Amino acid sequence: MADLQTKDFETLVREQVAAIQGGSSRTLIDLTVGSILRAVVEAYAAIALWLQGLILKLLAVTRASTSTGTDLDTFLADYGLERLSATRATGQASFSRFTPTAQAVVPIGAIVQTSDGTQQYAVTIDTTNTAYNAGFNGYVIGAGVSAVTVPIAALATGTVGNAAVGGINTLGQAIPGVDTVSNAAAVVNGEDAETDIAARARFVDFLASLAKATRGAIRYAADSVQSGITCAVVENENYDGTPHLGYFYAVVDDGSGTPSSDLIASIANAVDDARGFTINFGVFGPTVVVANVALHLTLAPGFLSGPVIAAVDAAITAYIRGLPLGGALIWSRLIQVAYDATPGVANVSSLLLNGTTADITATAKQVVKPGSITATV
Repeated sequence: MADLQTKDFETLVREQVAAIQGGSSRTLIDLTVGSILRAVVEAYAAIALWLQGLILKLLAVTRASTSTGTDLDTFLADYGLERLSATRATGQASFSRFTPTAQAVVPIGAIVQTSDGTQQYAVTIDTTNTAYNAGFNGYVIGAGVSAVTVPIAALATGTVGNAAVGGINTLGQAIPGVDTVSNAAAVVNGEDAETDIAARARFVDFLASLAKATRGAIRYAADSVQSGITCAVVENENYDGTPHLGYFYAVVDDGSGTPSSDLIASIANAVDDARGFTINFGVFGPTVVVANVALHLTLAPGFLSGPVIAAVDAAITAYIRGLPLGGALIWSRLIQVAYDATPGVANVSSLLLNGTTADITATAKQVVKPGSITATV
């Protein structure tokens, strides 16, 4: 929107007073505060200010780049688009018991939670899990077996459902024969509803995709299935790297590194609507390259080791999780991330990435995800 020359209430009053006094004798006009003419001038200024506000509001809601909230939603709706909704975090949880003498069943829908009860998760169905039994409507822990790992999904949508390693550690209901629950891997793929900024960016991609059968159209189709999707497209070769003219494949990730088969199928359907006629394609999940980080920290004066280590761990984990498909993890960049995590870091030394000082590179089929982050002082 152009830089409009708006005026405030005082300016509108001042300019009216100047115009009246400039065209009449000041000795015959009373514009002092409380006078009748001053009240009329201020009334006109208030109306002008109201009209100015309406004009600014109208200009703002008639363009996607300046609309916000529901105004942006209605703008996008004119083009058949909707804001992407929040998604539920999903992951794996292990149910264990101290005495594995008898058979036990973890039922579908069983509730587990964090220790404070603020984040709850339900056990979901995975028919490919060898422990799943449709007759029992759950996952069977056989006699002599101490634990079973099953899929779970957050009850609440959005990033509030994400949990750190070991964060899911409490049974939300009694399960006969089961004593504990824990998650060995972080739950990180919960996404909040699409923000205004992301919706505007996707709208631009939508306009660019209208030609269809383009790389942009393919990526737009994949990204629009749900929030948090990243996509890499490779053309004229098979997934194994052999040449194949007229074929392309897309690698997609939802942030977890292991998108579900249902999500991949949904993305494949969306890509199929955007591909060129007779063009063959495939959609695959990424291959995860694990990055284990070890480093030594020197503390700045006055800082305790516990909070500093926790801040560095969180910063490095977040940085690695944010790498795109095919994005390389630069060894030296982690030093900067550690310094930026907290002013309590005075020096970083002995940083090793998978036991070396080399960068981790990734192809379009791969995504780097954090493994163990070990910081010592």
